[in-house]
Amino acid sequence: MRIIWFRVRTALSGRRADAGMSTSEYAMGTIAACAFAAVLYKVVTSEVVATALQSTIGKALDVPF
Repeated sequence: MRIIWFRVRTALSGRRADAGMSTSEYAMGTIAACAFAAVLYKVVTSEVVATALQSTIGKALDVPF
């Protein structure tokens, strides 16, 4: 019943329901995701992070059982 009322209301108002993203919104989302991936790659491959990971792994391997 709710769906029927929504369709009637939309038809009477002359507006179309916006149910998805447009091409420009997809493009902006893709650009933002690529920028985030580039920043994340730079952070993960930085010398500081590499040193921290090596230190953590070294400490974990040197733990006596």
